[in-house]
Amino acid sequence: MQPQKDLQTSWIMRCCAAVLLLGQACLHFIQGKTNYRQILEHMITVGPGSMYPVLLVNLFGGMIFTIQTARELARFDAVSAVGGAFALAFCRELAPILTASILAGQVGSAFAAEIGAMQVTEQIDALYILKTDPIDYLVLPRMIACCLMLPVVNILALVVGIFGGLVAAAYFYNMAPEVFLESVRSFLAVSDLLVVLLKGLIFGALIAIIGCSWGLTTTRGVKEVGKSATAAVVNTWVAIFILDLLISIAIFEQPIV
Repeated sequence: MQPQKDLQTSWIMRCCAAVLLLGQACLHFIQGKTNYRQILEHMITVGPGSMYPVLLVNLFGGMIFTIQTARELARFDAVSAVGGAFALAFCRELAPILTASILAGQVGSAFAAEIGAMQVTEQIDALYILKTDPIDYLVLPRMIACCLMLPVVNILALVVGIFGGLVAAAYFYNMAPEVFLESVRSFLAVSDLLVVLLKGLIFGALIAIIGCSWGLTTTRGVKEVGKSATAAVVNTWVAIFILDLLISIAIFEQPIV
């Protein structure tokens, strides 16, 4: 029981450290302590460096979702509405979650592993000796890069997902592309696209903060670096789903009259 309690205590402390790190990063951002060169480097990692898996997953995800949705709607002779169902579910929820989950696995784990290796090899202490704040040098550029690039990647993933849905609807159900796109347009509002951008901003900050925080709290040698990277990904996924639920309740939930 004692090791389990130690793990629970460590997890709670790490979560609290992540919250504090987010507050410190926001404060440093307000104070203008940004390194633009590093931001650009991390933007390349988060954006073009992660584009292929994101686009492929959303392409096939859009096709799979369309096939399954159209299959059920065909029973009620409502295949023409598949684009609207696609817009409501895939565009609002599935595309942002798929994109954020992939970036959590690819980018968040890299942040945790890189900073964790620096922590256990005492490079973080060397930054303090050089009078360099690790938050300004390591955390803030990564957070800003994720917050800037994830909304852009979300939009590109959304476009590719819609294209995949269109291809699946045309190939498997002989639906005209204009019918599918008109159904998407009629159901998807501009506010939904703004929500996608908002989710990208929030999820981007989440990926960067949890990855950096789990890296900075890595202890007990190099063997713990891999564990920190894995734990960062898992905890980011959990946080993404929890926040997505809260956002959906706050924005889309309406009282039933």
